[in-house]
Amino acid sequence: MSEKRKQKVLVVDDEQDIVDILTYNLEKEGYEVETAINGILAVKRAVTFLPDLILLDIMMPQQDGVETCRQLREIPDLQHTFIIFLTARAEEYSEVAAFDVGADDYINKPIKPRALLSRISALFRRETKKEQEVSRVQVRDLVIDRTSYTVTQAGKTMVLPKKEFELLYFLAKSPNTVFNREDLLQNIWGSDVFVLARTVDVHIRKVREKIGDDYITTVKGVGYKFDLK
Repeated sequence: MSEKRKQKVLVVDDEQDIVDILTYNLEKEGYEVETAINGILAVKRAVTFLPDLILLDIMMPQQDGVETCRQLREIPDLQHTFIIFLTARAEEYSEVAAFDVGADDYINKPIKPRALLSRISALFRRETKKEQEVSRVQVRDLVIDRTSYTVTQAGKTMVLPKKEFELLYFLAKSPNTVFNREDLLQNIWGSDVFVLARTVDVHIRKVREKIGDDYITTVKGVGYKFDLK
């Protein structure tokens, strides 16, 4: 029997002591770790290393974490990669900006290694559970394929950022069911991740911009549903 592949983590931070602490704790848990000290180098390393998870600082020289995340999310081979922001900034707008560019989680410094490892494990467990679900949903001319993380509409294939795709897939697999924002936050981001409710609205808007307004309906005062009309 072949040995199970180690999950790979890219640690990106300009503070060497943080990089050393995270690397030590991750490797102790059995992860394969690479590091980068700024955003520009992180993008280059990610393309060759193809990590399962990226721990990304926001405030870095040369290129900040938000711009780095935006660039990473445009790389097809990294569509399945989790990105967790690590930051000393507590402003709400920083958190909103992080999730807007495709972050999966947002953790404030100082970092507690055991708590961080628990969050990482929770992310990977949720992904395993999702992989066991039906892999393809088709509604009219829209085909949502969870195996390839692609959406095909009228013969044209597009790749959505990870959270936009998961939001669309979750709504489409339960058509005509109304979900409030709390339902969507729980199922897409998870109970162990604190995300502002307006993040759902932002992602819904972005999905509509790509597939049109005919599929996802706003139920005023309640939430959203995937419409089979």
